[in-house]
Amino acid sequence: MTASRIRVGIDVGGTFTDAVAVDASTLGLLGQVKVPTSHRHADGVAHGVVEALERLLAKTGHAPVDVVFLAHGTTQATNALLEGDVATVGLIGVGGGPSAAFTRRLASFAKLELAPGRRLPLLYAHVTDPHDTPAVRHAVEQLKEAGAQVLVASQPFSVDRPEGERAVLDAARPYGLPVTAAHEITSLYGLRKRTRTAVVNAALLPRMLATADLVDASITKAGVTAPLMVMRCDGGVMTLAEMRRRPLLTVLSGPAAGVAGALLQERVSEGVFLETGGTSTDISVVRRGRVAVRHATVLGRTSYLNALDVRTVGVGGGSLVRIGAGRVTGVGPRSAHIAGLPYACFASPEELRDATVATVRPLDGDPDDHVVLDAAGGRFAVTLTCAANALGRVPEGDFAYADPRTAHAALAPLAALLGTDVEAVAARVLDSGVAQVRTVVDALIRDYRLDRDTAVLVGGGGGAASVTPHLALTSGIEGRIARHHEVISPIGVALALVREQIERIVPGASREQILAVRAEAERAVVAQGAAAGAVEVEVTVDPQTHTVRAVATGATELRAQDRTHRADADERLRAASASLKADPSDVRVLAGTAAHTVYGTRTHRPLRPARHPVRIVDLDGVVRHHAADARVESTTVAGAPELLARLVGESTSYGDGGVRAPAVRLLFGSRIADLSGVLDPGPLLALAHSELGGRAGDEAVVAVVEVRA
Repeated sequence: MTASRIRVGIDVGGTFTDAVAVDASTLGLLGQVKVPTSHRHADGVAHGVVEALERLLAKTGHAPVDVVFLAHGTTQATNALLEGDVATVGLIGVGGGPSAAFTRRLASFAKLELAPGRRLPLLYAHVTDPHDTPAVRHAVEQLKEAGAQVLVASQPFSVDRPEGERAVLDAARPYGLPVTAAHEITSLYGLRKRTRTAVVNAALLPRMLATADLVDASITKAGVTAPLMVMRCDGGVMTLAEMRRRPLLTVLSGPAAGVAGALLQERVSEGVFLETGGTSTDISVVRRGRVAVRHATVLGRTSYLNALDVRTVGVGGGSLVRIGAGRVTGVGPRSAHIAGLPYACFASPEELRDATVATVRPLDGDPDDHVVLDAAGGRFAVTLTCAANALGRVPEGDFAYADPRTAHAALAPLAALLGTDVEAVAARVLDSGVAQVRTVVDALIRDYRLDRDTAVLVGGGGGAASVTPHLALTSGIEGRIARHHEVISPIGVALALVREQIERIVPGASREQILAVRAEAERAVVAQGAAAGAVEVEVTVDPQTHTVRAVATGATELRAQDRTHRADADERLRAASASLKADPSDVRVLAGTAAHTVYGTRTHRPLRPARHPVRIVDLDGVVRHHAADARVESTTVAGAPELLARLVGESTSYGDGGVRAPAVRLLFGSRIADLSGVLDPGPLLALAHSELGGRAGDEAVVAVVEVRA
């Protein structure tokens, strides 16, 4: 029997490297392995990647040729910045006349602090004319002699006129150092921010290039012919060639892998993802079927790095309980891992015999209020996981499951000390720890304007059961733990889509200019291996900053296959009704395509117009879009231009804030084309025409239109 073709995701963490195999057709998990991350090996982390791959193939009974997609995520770039382990950057500023003053000020980046006591190793040289090759070579020689390991060229307005930076690179390449230009990293204006982003990217280049070469060679030697992809910090993947050019995109890719898993495996369309480890919880947002991304802060300054908006709380499954004045005063941020102690709930009853409560300082300078048990079997930490197990919140078989009776025994000495019972002290511990998480979750819901009635909390990571169930209970928001949550990050890597984002500042952008940015993003993901027919592009136009942004995501050919499970009509209706919080008898089908069904109901409000909430449900029974009030119309590709022109004309609002076209989504084939990021009616209709171009005239199209306030 022929083995199925598989997608492999490998997550390289600080301590362990996890790998999973996913069936390329059904997307079901076939196997998982864990090996120590090989920091000290001669081949670095590449050795652990190959070891994990070989063990995974052996465990699942597959050969290297069965691998059709292989991607890995790594914390190497993040750790390099945190530890200050980066290359010395030689920055060549370009400019004459008044602009020279601006570029010379870029030398101040040498004051940026990487880690306590360690500053960004930066050398600066200036050239007035970038086409003066002898002068450029002299600058390069000076920088190389002073210790530069990588070069960056930066010139004012290079976004519009990149010839100067390119001339510097051409003159510098013969010297054998990695070279890059600021305009290659981002096309947005702002000399300091653009150059700062390029400099940090360059500081990572030598180390990441070496790792990329080792991993690529090792994977090829192992017999895998599928191209190696790398996880990005915005939830997508990129080719190894692209990573060699922009290694900065791998910073913060660890949390991005987890939320990608929640998005693609759990099919979350609106909610909050919480990835809980032993020490902390990373919290991020999925809104309208997409991860929330923003310009990241790097080295204490904003950058042009588009990364997952992740907020970290120092509460995890191993967080230590703290007491004072006869009560529980807090949980974390110190953990059992930092203290070097085992969890009390995972001890045996014999080991916990004669347990007494003591308090310790996990690290020098910490308060002496962290709870431990001194018992027959040694010293044990009382943690958030102990409290969750004592209350039965951790399901049997879970990664963090402990016998509730043992967990009860672990908390009994603390309960006696505080003059209460085990259930009460366990609840106080969970309340204290989860309250810190809830503060951040509430802020994210507010910041991204999520609907609390339709949002869902999804827990991932080994400590998920210590946080998410209690948070759902206390917040009133629906919550669940992701399937295979302990390996949600490598699953996210295995399922991730090829992604690229193109940004241009175009004052008064015409429809032709907007379509050109869209086409550039689409070409970029196709060039990296996405199937042309499986590419989706979301375009937004910010009228305040004049930024035109196109985000393209694309599945590889094999990733685009249908899943084997499909929800029937009754299941889809129940999913829509539950999301609408309406009786199924009050919910009706408004329209549909081969891949999606649009459901709606009507809500009455005293003295105000009735609302028409809408839900779009896919064939798996997953709600892919929520609309509080929308108009739904069916047509064909041939009839769409006339219908859309009428709908947009009727629904566009005019006021002091300018023109605001409605938020439009088009359903056709297997896709939902989101055009809601465009406020101008003309470009909106042009984008709709572009989306439908080349399709059969009689193909069904559904328009979902929401009037903006």
